[in-house]
Amino acid sequence: MAEKSRRLFEEAVKIIPGGVNSPVRACRSVGMDPLFIKRAEGCYLWDADDNRYIDYVCSWGPMILGHSHPEVISAIKETLSHGTSFGAPTELEVEMARLIVDMVPSVEMVRMVNSGTEATMSAIRLARGYTRRDKIVKFEGCYHGHGDSLLVSAGSGMATLSIPACPGIPDDIAKNTISIPFNNVELLNRVFEEQGKDIACIIVEPIPANMGVVLPEEGFLETLRGITREHDSLLIFDEVITGFRVSPGGAQQLYNIMPDITCLGKIIGGGLPVGAYGGRREIMESMAPVGEVYQAGTLSGNPIAMSAGISTLKILKDDNVYRELEDKGRYLFNELERAARSSGIDVQMNYVGSLGSIFFTSQPVKDFDSARATNSDLFRRFYSKMRSRGIYLAPSPFEAIFISLSHDQDVLKYTIECAEDVFKELT
Repeated sequence: MAEKSRRLFEEAVKIIPGGVNSPVRACRSVGMDPLFIKRAEGCYLWDADDNRYIDYVCSWGPMILGHSHPEVISAIKETLSHGTSFGAPTELEVEMARLIVDMVPSVEMVRMVNSGTEATMSAIRLARGYTRRDKIVKFEGCYHGHGDSLLVSAGSGMATLSIPACPGIPDDIAKNTISIPFNNVELLNRVFEEQGKDIACIIVEPIPANMGVVLPEEGFLETLRGITREHDSLLIFDEVITGFRVSPGGAQQLYNIMPDITCLGKIIGGGLPVGAYGGRREIMESMAPVGEVYQAGTLSGNPIAMSAGISTLKILKDDNVYRELEDKGRYLFNELERAARSSGIDVQMNYVGSLGSIFFTSQPVKDFDSARATNSDLFRRFYSKMRSRGIYLAPSPFEAIFISLSHDQDVLKYTIECAEDVFKELT
């Protein structure tokens, strides 16, 4: 039972919109109330009632080492003893920047910010300032934070008039965002044929993980790189989720596609609020105080966040880390697929390394339309039954499963055994 969580939620809805500070946490898509978490260690969470769960949300990705990793906690404590924020440069910012430049292939200079949303907003402004163009291209189902330019959908066809996806976004902003289906090369080419001279950039999750995990089809990312070069536009990779998750250098290293600008977050904060954007020197030097494109932040490069991120990235520089994560991902995701199909349930398991999603459908999931066509009711039932067995998954069919280094073989095996029982109950 989760009585304390229920009471906390009842109190929260009186003073916080929806009772949560980020919408998906409300668990509405799965028809349940959220759990209120009290503490975490390794691959486990404990809720307010002291119920323990195996955590496959990992704070939506950052906890790749597991919760409360001793080296990360030690680094935070050491930095905390010197103060919390200075509003001035620190050596830790330089060390973090050096690590990112060393590990991410396309990044020559980097600017720290406070969130993934801030990173993508700043990258878009930079692209527009550098190219002196207004329009951007994004892909349906790719989430780049809640910036006005990015909360836009144009439907499944090429639209001449974009429509804001939520109230509060002026039409004058929406009209400069072109949103097309992921993996659709034909439509992409048509957009650039007609509007290429006005397009500042393409922004894309190279491996989308906000409509569930969807893989780029062969040649798709290469097409993005080629068409932006042809039209003197910039290519922005939003690697807030994939950065340091699918390889030490992110999806760009995995697929050997070099973007002009890269957005980072999550893992580089080691669990603390952080973001970053970086790219080629000539582009990044368009930012103030060197150039004219302005962006600032009081808490950017916060020393506590830097220390947590530095400690995390140093551990991730070991190649054995990613071999271990890939082995764990391959085992878990393949076994979940086997267990579902052995019970007669159609699933598609999309995954890369330690990042994956389970879709309840018999059809391949390659874009937002196919993701939305999956059986959401079956997912709700699966989620509820797994949570009752102590397995904590993201409360949405459009989010990802994350594995950390702290998920050992026994934990993964137990998860699979629970899933086998649940799949049988669902038939």
